Amino acid sequence: MIKNYFANGTKFLFSTLAFLLISFTIQAQEIDSTQIWNDQIEQSFDYKTGVIDLNDGNAKITVPKGFRFLDKDQSIYILTELWGNPADSTISGMLIPENRSVLDANGWAFTISFDPMGYVKDDDADDIDYDDLLKEQQKEFEDENPQRVKDGYSTIKFIGWASTPFYDKDKKVLHWAKELKFGDDSLSTLNYNLRVLGRKGVFMLNAVASLSEMDEVKASIGKVISSVEFNDGDKYANFNPDVDNVAAWTIGGLVAGKILAKVGFFAIIVKFWKLIALGVAGAGAAIFKFFKKKKDDDDTTAS
Repeated sequence: MIKNYFANGTKFLFSTLAFLLISFTIQAQEIDSTQIWNDQIEQSFDYKTGVIDLNDGNAKITVPKGFRFLDKDQSIYILTELWGNPADSTISGMLIPENRSVLDANGWAFTISFDPMGYVKDDDADDIDYDDLLKEQQKEFEDENPQRVKDGYSTIKFIGWASTPFYDKDKKVLHWAKELKFGDDSLSTLNYNLRVLGRKGVFMLNAVASLSEMDEVKASIGKVISSVEFNDGDKYANFNPDVDNVAAWTIGGLVAGKILAKVGFFAIIVKFWKLIALGVAGAGAAIFKFFKKKKDDDDTTAS
């Protein structure tokens, strides 16, 4: 009887080990397959470096050392198809760290867009109480959450400033960072915002990252701030009160996010890493859509 007990126990042990081995093998194969799909998507991107015209805002960007640039169409694909954000046609491009993929768990990027809102007066820059502004914005986020849920998106909680707003009067650049929580996500998301002021509008550069990348993002701010430059005639100093429009927003309005009123509060971007979460099937569908779109575009160009 004891012999049978040990025999049955041994069979059970080997069966369990065999089951675990098969499970781990299948899981490893799925991970390998997902990585292959992710690599193929990454290799399909057409990264640029050097000086690039940003025609939307009459400016140019000198891609900072350590970064690569992706154009409008590729950026929209990443933000919507890969990261699961609502569509935003205002995006002009993205800056991606050269040692990161947009599909890496620790990947992050700066989105770039231009708003032709006009000349933003900076008279109020020294008078803003950012503690009061924080409280106001936290309430606004809470008030907007029911509509977000109704429209099929997760709630957003504004935890606080990850970096207190600062306006550089000499460079005419405003920057700050928000710590945000999306739905039940246990990790915070970092939205580091840069605003480069010009004669007829503002370039908006937003870092989309997790809070764990905060130090890395902050270390790059100096390079990124000076990367976007308006062309001669469109710089902040070229403002002509006789012919130019003055924006409805001041520095405080930019930090408060009032600029987002035109496009809705869904303009806040987050990285969901949809491909990794959905696995091989999701990756296959996404990459098929992307390559099909590229083929259709090529066929249209050829005709």
